[in-house]
Amino acid sequence: MMKYFYVITFISLLINPLYSQEKLSAKDAVITALENNYQMQIADERIAIAEKNNKWSEAGLFPTVELTASVNNAIADNTNNPFTFTPGLIYNRSVSPGISANWNIFTGMGVKITKERLAQLEKQSNGNANVVLENTAFDVLNAYYNVLMQDAQLSTLKALKKATTKQVQYEAKKYELGQSNQLALAQLQNQLYSDSISIIQQEVVLENAYRNLLLLMNVPIEELMEAPFPKLTDSLNIIIEPVSEEGLIQNVAENNQNLKNQMINQELQAMNTDMQRSFLYPTVNLQLAATPSFGNFRSLSDNNLNAETQQINYTANLSLRYSLFDNWKNKRAVEVAKIEEKISAMNTSELKKELKTNAINLIRQYEVRNQLVNVANANVQYARRAYKLGLERFKLGQMNSIELSQLRNSLLNAEMEVINLQFQRIQTYMEIYRISGNLLLNYK
Repeated sequence: MMKYFYVITFISLLINPLYSQEKLSAKDAVITALENNYQMQIADERIAIAEKNNKWSEAGLFPTVELTASVNNAIADNTNNPFTFTPGLIYNRSVSPGISANWNIFTGMGVKITKERLAQLEKQSNGNANVVLENTAFDVLNAYYNVLMQDAQLSTLKALKKATTKQVQYEAKKYELGQSNQLALAQLQNQLYSDSISIIQQEVVLENAYRNLLLLMNVPIEELMEAPFPKLTDSLNIIIEPVSEEGLIQNVAENNQNLKNQMINQELQAMNTDMQRSFLYPTVNLQLAATPSFGNFRSLSDNNLNAETQQINYTANLSLRYSLFDNWKNKRAVEVAKIEEKISAMNTSELKKELKTNAINLIRQYEVRNQLVNVANANVQYARRAYKLGLERFKLGQMNSIELSQLRNSLLNAEMEVINLQFQRIQTYMEIYRISGNLLLNYK
């Protein structure tokens, strides 16, 4: 059967095996996960089952034909029976092959409803597979950009440690020349060791983030432990297209996979109501059969008594069945099905309202986080400028090491905040793409 995978629309590049490549794009990560994901493979097999069941023969349109055969052996003891023409022990043997056909001519439109239900079940299987795919893609993308965030934070820590190392070297020379004191040098050395601890801790966090990504991609444990981590080619600072609130709400109504699945459930419930209603109608059944019989009987005491028999029985039965009274069981079943259909419709309405509200909230959240990224970038520029001026004043002896450390920490916090906000903005953008249904791109 045809296998369909779906991948995100705003990320691109090539499809390559993970284990032999040194670079990994977000799209590569998603495709590798989809190809290796067991839940996707299970969902694909369920689609195959639904496709095989979606046949008119499964719905009961065609008659069933059966072949039968029997071999019968019997001995009649007529030794003490004065009223028989065949006294003594009589051995009777017969072979009876047969063929029969059974056809439900009319079942209250049950066959048509069953076929429609099978078609909806196939759609439901595809919809469930889409949800598995969508969740897998989202989790992998979230893990991918989390690695980028942790890596960016590690690079920031390393850059600041490099600057601190230069400060320690500069302060050590001043101390040797008698232009500085031991306290100022010790403070800078303490800051250097603190930077080293932070870097080691961040390296562990980054390594765990990498392993989480590769585990989501179902990389074998052996290769996960032996192979070096691939270099991620995407960036946190990606160009994101503007999001239209009106377009998003329309896409949610038309393309959201959870909403589609709920509407399929509603249609299945409506078909269940029709199915229960079909039991109120009479059913017509046709049965045809032909049963030949070939026999032989002979006397065990008289060899002259031996005869062959042959006959064929033909049957053709047309039956009509209609339930006049069943304690209103079928009527209650129809009423219950109508209530279930009404409940399903209310669930659909509730989901539509919830998705619309979530879409509006995500739009607002995205706008706020976009603004926060812009403000945080400006804050980094000012913090970097302040730190640069502080270095100059520190070299002139106009600022002590404690004041310089405060400016350095302000720059570190500003840069970390930018990285976090960029990651949060991407998360919100991916949520928008998922809720709108645009996270999925048909890929065969």
